[in-house]
Amino acid sequence: MLVMSQDVKRSMLADSQPTRSHKPYWRSTSIQCYLCLLLNSHFLTEAGIHVFIFGCISAGLPKTEANWQNVIDDLKRFEDLIQAIHIDATLYTESDAHPSCKVTAMKCFLLELHVIWQEVNNTHVRDTVDNLLILANSSLSSNRNVTESGCKECEELEEKNVKEFLRSFVHIVQMFINTS
Repeated sequence: MLVMSQDVKRSMLADSQPTRSHKPYWRSTSIQCYLCLLLNSHFLTEAGIHVFIFGCISAGLPKTEANWQNVIDDLKRFEDLIQAIHIDATLYTESDAHPSCKVTAMKCFLLELHVIWQEVNNTHVRDTVDNLLILANSSLSSNRNVTESGCKECEELEEKNVKEFLRSFVHIVQMFINTS
């Protein structure tokens, strides 16, 4: 019987648990596994080749299953992180976006997240911002080509502090949740 220490079990369990920050890279190893199986002589059959082809196709599918609730969860994590450090930045913030301008507003928020990433040297904040960008862009991908007229450009928005920025960001994300 195999006996493991609690630390090893926790480490293995943590490594096996899906995390949003590692999800985009999961399927890259599936091609290697299928190729290894295919190259073994007893899998070099028509069925083995089909498995390899389907594995390659699945590796090319979208790699995240993000939704807007994941974005809100990361925004809460981000808010907790910025309370620990002082970020003295003013960011273009859409505080009263009309629902017909939500995609334009979201694009502005994502651009401002890049500003935060560049100005903050905290790795936890940067990792959270990276994850927010991946999740939000993935969730926004179906609306990416939507053109909205009569909406304010990012530079026309009022500059506000980070807390107001986050509050408005959550409000815009909730607009996406309520319409989906």
